[in-house]
Formats: sequence, structure tokens, C-alpha cells
Amino acid sequence: MPLGYVLPLALIVITTVLALIRIRRWGNVLFAVALPADEIPHILFVYLLLISLLAWDEGDLSGGPGTVLLVIAVLVGVALLVLLASALRARPVIDAMVREHGAEPPARRPFWWLRPLILPLPWRPRSVIRTGPIFYGDDRRQRLDVYRPRRSDAPGPVLVYFHGGGYFSGSNRWEARALLYRLSAQGWTCISATYRLRPQYGFDEHLADARAALTWAHENADIHGGDTDVVVMAGSSAGGHLTALCALSQDRSDPGHPRVDAAVSLYAFYGRYYGRGPDEAQPSTALAMDASKAPPFFLVHGDRDCYVPVEDARALHRHLEEGSQQEIWYAELPGGQHGFDAMQSWRFTAVIDGVEAFLARVVVARRATVR
Repeated sequence: MPLGYVLPLALIVITTVLALIRIRRWGNVLFAVALPADEIPHILFVYLLLISLLAWDEGDLSGGPGTVLLVIAVLVGVALLVLLASALRARPVIDAMVREHGAEPPARRPFWWLRPLILPLPWRPRSVIRTGPIFYGDDRRQRLDVYRPRRSDAPGPVLVYFHGGGYFSGSNRWEARALLYRLSAQGWTCISATYRLRPQYGFDEHLADARAALTWAHENADIHGGDTDVVVMAGSSAGGHLTALCALSQDRSDPGHPRVDAAVSLYAFYGRYYGRGPDEAQPSTALAMDASKAPPFFLVHGDRDCYVPVEDARALHRHLEEGSQQEIWYAELPGGQHGFDAMQSWRFTAVIDGVEAFLARVVVARRATVR
């Protein structure tokens, strides 16, 4: 049996199976294994086709064991096409959400589909410059990067992003980079921050760091071309948890609670922090907070997330819809897994278009209020 074919085939089988089914046990590890088949199934399909043709040409797929391998390869190829169709369904879902709120999806550039097809890894364009790391505190984890357009005629709105990682890992240069690059290229000043992690630090420190980074943005974004009349907070996973908490705990009379004009949360956990219960002094779940204080919210979650179940996002969506007078945009991505923003895939490109449409509404509304 040709190991040079069996081993890569086995890896493709594993990632494909995990992308097709939702296994909650060990979900914090399995979602990463499933990610290639979820976000770039077309690339895996082409690779599978090439190695299968090579194995066929060398006679490795003839006879009993070879026939079994061929059947497995065909089944996996079909499964990858199913995953591709699922990924492509994100665009109509996002477009429907945008139109539901009376907006139109942003105009797409010609051949917009080409980048996710051939180069789905985030790549910072030359029109965007990064400054950092900049420290907003004394700890080595209290740092941030600033992304802004290389050339700009006027100050742009500000977005402050917080990464995921379950509060015990993560980096501000891993996730949502395609979103930060897109907005920065369009004139936004985007700040991507990291924060202190467990087990050395706990919930109070995470939340304090998020507020400190927001305060830094309010006080310093103008130096980097930002207009703090509009400040949006965003995050993935644990960063989305922080985003929801900061957005719902605003107190304009308290300088320790910096203003958040809108919130963007991707595949986040919205329950209580590790080991905390209903008797906690400061709520660690957005579901226990006053939804009437909510700014406009954009929530997106994959319906096949094996790490943070989509039911969490549904619960927060209901909570906000029942208590807030602001616009609450919500979408579930068919077949979407945790961490879908790690690549510039077709799925995440559709999400970015939705965020862009949402933020366009936020900016217009906020600037009308300020003026």
C-alpha cells in the first residue's frame, strides 16, 4: 500500500469528516483540524485530484486495496464539493441579512472571487500600513497594532478589535486580518489589541485591558488618522465575549467605561466566565446585562461550530432583540465552523461585505448624531 498516497489521503479524510459533523468533545482542538476543509475545500479537492491521478498513473489504485483507496478518494471528493457548496451559501445568507435591514450589499470588485480561489491567506495590501507593537500598559500582553491607509484625505472611523483564544491563548495578528485590511484600505483606522491571559490573570484583568485599549483608542487614534466620533469594537470568540460585555456596560459618566458606538462579534461565547455563577458581583455574561444599553450589534456564527455552539449566539440575539431599540444584525453561516476568519475564504469575504454594509449605516447614523 503506497504510504505516499495513503498518508495525505488520511489527513484529507480526517479534516473533511470533522468539517461535516459537529463533535462537541475536544471542540477546542477539532475545529482547527476541520478548518482547511471548511474554508478551502476547493484547494483540498484539487490536491486530492492531483495525488489520485498520480497514484493511478503509477498503478497504486489497482487491485483490492487500491480499489478501496479509490472509492474513499471519490467519496471524500464528493464531500469536499458539498462543503464548497455550503461555503458558497454564506453570500446569499449575508446578502439577505443586509437587505432585511433596508441596506444594500457593497458593490463588489470585478473578479472578487479570484482571491479566495487562488490565494485565501490574508495578505496586507500595500495601501495599508501597520504600526506596532504599541503598548497601552506595562505588561508585555498589553499591546496593540494600528492599521491605517497609507494615503488618506480625511480622518476615518475607528475600529478596535480583540482576538480569541479562550482567554488562555491567541494573538492580535492571527484572526480577522482580512477584515482589518479591507476597512483600513477604505480609510478606517483599525486597532488590533491583545490582553493579559489566564491562568496568571482572570476575568477582571481581561475586561480592564479591553477598556484600557478602548481608552487608548479614544485618546490616541487621531494621531494615526482616526476620527473618534465613531468608535466600533469588534472581536472573535473570547474577543467577541469582551466586545459584548464592553458594549453593554457603557456608562457615559464613568471614564473607565469608554464609549462603544457599535459592536461586531464573530463566533463568540456569551456565557459566564470560567467557574463563575449567578452570584458574581460583576456580570461576566452579556445575557445578564441590560440590553437597553446596547449600541447597534452585528452578530455572525457558524451553525456547525463545535467549540462554541450556535445556540449561544441565538440566545444573545434574542436578548438584544427583546431589550434593545438599536439595529441588531444576525446571521448563521451554513456549515460554518469556529475560526472562519483565519483565512480570506469565500465565507469570510461574504461576512466582511456584511460588516461593511453594517458599518456604513453606523457611521452615517453616528455622524448625524454628533453633528
